[in-house]
Amino acid sequence: MLKKALLFSSLLISSSLFASNISKEDCAKKGDNFIFAGNECIQFYKSKGDTEDALNIIVHGTWKEGTNTLARYAPFAENLSLQTDITTVAVALPGYSDSSTNNFKSLAHEGDGNLSVKKEYVEFLASLVEALKEKFHASKVTYIGHSAGCTMGATMTGLNPHLVNNLVCAGGVYNIHEKEQGKDLISMTDVLHSVNKDMKMVLVYGTADDISKPQITIDFYNLAKEKGFNVKLVEAKDAPHLDLDMTDASVDAIVEVVEED
Repeated sequence: MLKKALLFSSLLISSSLFASNISKEDCAKKGDNFIFAGNECIQFYKSKGDTEDALNIIVHGTWKEGTNTLARYAPFAENLSLQTDITTVAVALPGYSDSSTNNFKSLAHEGDGNLSVKKEYVEFLASLVEALKEKFHASKVTYIGHSAGCTMGATMTGLNPHLVNNLVCAGGVYNIHEKEQGKDLISMTDVLHSVNKDMKMVLVYGTADDISKPQITIDFYNLAKEKGFNVKLVEAKDAPHLDLDMTDASVDAIVEVVEED
């Protein structure tokens, strides 16, 4: 499945390939669909909803370096804003679409390791979410992450406990230490004690996912439930890893969690 995902991503390579280093001043000149956060100029796609003070933020996972992720995620943002009536933003992380690479290369950049489990990258993500909250005057944020986007978003909620109201995670990793060794790695289990228990968690797994296997999500759900978190487990039947966040089961869960606010 990973080979299929990488093959498909090759069809989405951005014409610019890399935006490279971009200053805050130059970022401001690029247009309203760019935001400067964490010393990166980040391109995003916005689909407007009518609900005030609320924002959905979609964060993708690992794709081939230079992939135009917004070409893939713009329709998903449109769908979510239509179904929730909430402004929905899909972001392109550093090294994707026309986002910069001031501090960070793409998640798939050779030699950088797994950036989604590095504290400095998670802190960058938090600064991006904070900047988007401020830009769109949002007091309620639903974070929707797929794969690596799920992994680092989940960790972010422990490092910044009051940043988001709802966390929707599809096909992520919650305990990186079960998969990789390294003193500088961090994932949600490391910061679970700091996560805000008022935050709602939705954990999505696909029964045909051979990258983030179902038991990974099920085991973490059981742990979170045991610790007293407001957590829901969602099964996407026959769903593989690719596009798990876009499945009907996932979208229905997103709509349900925002309607509860």
